[in-house]
Amino acid sequence: MTISAGSITVVAIDGPAGSGKSSVSKAAAKQLGYDYLDTGAAYRTLAWRCLEEGIDTYGPIDVIESLSSFEFSIGTDPDHYFVRVGSDDVTDDIREPRVSTVVSAVARIPEVRAFMVELFRGIIRSSERDGILVEGRDITTVVAPDADVRILLTASEEARMGRRSAELPGASAEKTARELSFRDAADSQVVDFMNAAEGVTTLDSTELDFDQTVKAVVSLVRTSTQT
Repeated sequence: MTISAGSITVVAIDGPAGSGKSSVSKAAAKQLGYDYLDTGAAYRTLAWRCLEEGIDTYGPIDVIESLSSFEFSIGTDPDHYFVRVGSDDVTDDIREPRVSTVVSAVARIPEVRAFMVELFRGIIRSSERDGILVEGRDITTVVAPDADVRILLTASEEARMGRRSAELPGASAEKTARELSFRDAADSQVVDFMNAAEGVTTLDSTELDFDQTVKAVVSLVRTSTQT
């Protein structure tokens, strides 16, 4: 097994921006009694740190060199989620618009992605629960291609735009659509998160509300792990 996570169940979920990966995954992890890993937070944290220290996020060499001193920790208990850089809690800071603007530039650097993959696999291996639900852009194909359950969570562009708008009160629909399209276009240059790879189950939540989507994920996991 690529991850060598022992006897725990590994659930991998990926999909496009606005598909609800983070919120659905966290809620499903709670119901399953699993750990939860938001891999996108790691890329956001690195981008935040670069901004704070004046590192050019569009300069790959500078970003790569900063990895050697990247002190990142994240809470995997879905009831006690946190993100820290050293001793500083940056859980809210990494969601700032300025971070969202540059995170794709940081995430597309091959050396950064390789570094993060090993970081994520280490966190997965360290889980002490019965399972861990890992979500992000390339989880089913790169980080955990041999996960016990692999799900592509998707929805129509209209549905994703509406959900993202609800998360960002005050933002115009036009601006939300533009930012969502930008994220998808930028990230699609690195990973294919719109099409399910072989062995990955597609879950289209366009016609599902939040609770129904969580229920569908939990059902897929339970069904897959009982066979």
